[in-house]
Amino acid sequence: MTASSTLPRSDRLFFTFNAVLSSAAIAFIAFILLRKTEGAHAGLEFLPALNACFNGLAALCLVLGYVAIRKRRIFLHRTCMLSAFALSALFLVGYLVYHSLYGDTKYTGTGALRAIYFAVLISHIVLSITVVPAALTSFYLAFTRSFERHRRLNRVFLPVWLYVSVTGVLLFFMLRGSAPESLAAPGQADSLPAQNP
Repeated sequence: MTASSTLPRSDRLFFTFNAVLSSAAIAFIAFILLRKTEGAHAGLEFLPALNACFNGLAALCLVLGYVAIRKRRIFLHRTCMLSAFALSALFLVGYLVYHSLYGDTKYTGTGALRAIYFAVLISHIVLSITVVPAALTSFYLAFTRSFERHRRLNRVFLPVWLYVSVTGVLLFFMLRGSAPESLAAPGQADSLPAQNP
């Protein structure tokens, strides 16, 4: 008997929906990030800073949500986690809008800082791919009252989501600190995508 055949029908339907939705989201994000832009300027240069705020607030909500569940404050936990997901979604929308208009901003740091920047960037990108499917799975398990599975998932996923949110803010400051003039001239391409968290 296969593992999939032991899952309830509702679980199989959800995991199929989640896989399709997450794959479509990743494909769309890749399309936006990899296509060439015309270097348009639409007066939205403030978006990277706003996106960093969304990431920072999401990280705060994740920490508060964790503290709340440790204290058995279920409603506050649920509110914090849903807020974190909404803030991460707002970040993603702002991120895609900015990159669709301006492309990537060149990181000009050198030496050890450049190596650290790209190490953080690559880990941030790779781990961020898991956020949508894992967050949806976490919510599904919670709302179907599969709390043991919910806890097992989030022992791994919560630190990942928190890392992605915190490093999003860190990358913003590293990128801006490396080249203050980039604030006035977005749209310079670099060799890796997703360099404007």
